Amino acid sequence: MKREHKHRPVLKFILSAIVALGGLFLLQRLLVPKYVDGIVEGAFVAEYYKEEKDFDVIFIGDCEVYENFSPIVLWEQYGINSYIRGSAEQYIWQSYYLLEDTLRYETPEVVIFNIQSLQFDVSQNEAYNRMTLEGMEWSPAKVKAILASMKPGEKFLDYVFPILRYHSRWSELESTDLRYLFDTKKVSHNGYYMRVDVRPAENVPEGRILADYSFGENAWKYLDMMTELCEEKGIELILIKAPSLYPYWYEEWEVQVEDYAAEHNLKYINFLELTEEVGIDYSLDTYDAGLHMNLSGAEKLASWLGNFLKEEIGLLDRRGEEALAASWKEKIADYEAEKQAQYEKYGMTGEK
Repeated sequence: MKREHKHRPVLKFILSAIVALGGLFLLQRLLVPKYVDGIVEGAFVAEYYKEEKDFDVIFIGDCEVYENFSPIVLWEQYGINSYIRGSAEQYIWQSYYLLEDTLRYETPEVVIFNIQSLQFDVSQNEAYNRMTLEGMEWSPAKVKAILASMKPGEKFLDYVFPILRYHSRWSELESTDLRYLFDTKKVSHNGYYMRVDVRPAENVPEGRILADYSFGENAWKYLDMMTELCEEKGIELILIKAPSLYPYWYEEWEVQVEDYAAEHNLKYINFLELTEEVGIDYSLDTYDAGLHMNLSGAEKLASWLGNFLKEEIGLLDRRGEEALAASWKEKIADYEAEKQAQYEKYGMTGEK
């Protein structure tokens, strides 16, 4: 009896600690943004971990990949199994560490990187940092990504314990914060963000004159690291520039990328120069005046890219693989259902 009495304070302490930690965990889950409505881009990175990881092609980059290419079309037309590891204003060091993270699970045949982010040599915005980094599972790659991304004033512990950053978010809580306390709904299609509405590109502004058109040392460093990592793993790295009309893509930037691709024997595709061949119509194929493609534009780009991957890279058609085809059948059904829901939302009768 005395021994039982002696251990009772220890048991009480352990129980109290468990209750306190459980309460903090629940509070953190409640306060962290869920990204299921409105700004959904913060959910994209995390969705990858729920996938069967056997992709032929991995896209990495910012909105110029996740809004401009449809993996569904790559599968339906060419049997190419692909995924977009994109996020809003994804900086090149984040793209690199997302690639490192991806290689913990699989080694794709092709990595496609959109080079718009070369313009940034340091992180510009904490909110964008968090929309990329918080969705990553913990690994050395995530730790390095956080350390490479933090702006002055940001703290590493705020990423380890997000409640330290979001503790004052009480006034912003919505019903979705409770509904998706432990799980969340899927908001992308293999990383692709769908929009079917149309807003033609008109009066697109010209680029302002810059004092220096050179990409920064930090940006070049991470592109070198990406190139070296892909070479080491036997991955074909393809650089692309999506056909987004804005932010402006300068000729001086183009020359630097062309020279880099030539020096490192990389394929580089500038879709701004291929709009006629692809069939892009800026009066129909963009939902925000030329910044990003809508569904019809994304499907056209994927169709062209799939043919390139088949003819120039030699990727094989995997539609004959029973389990993979069954998985894609479900994904196509979800894709078509959202397409129809969006047509109804925007008062559209069907495909353009």
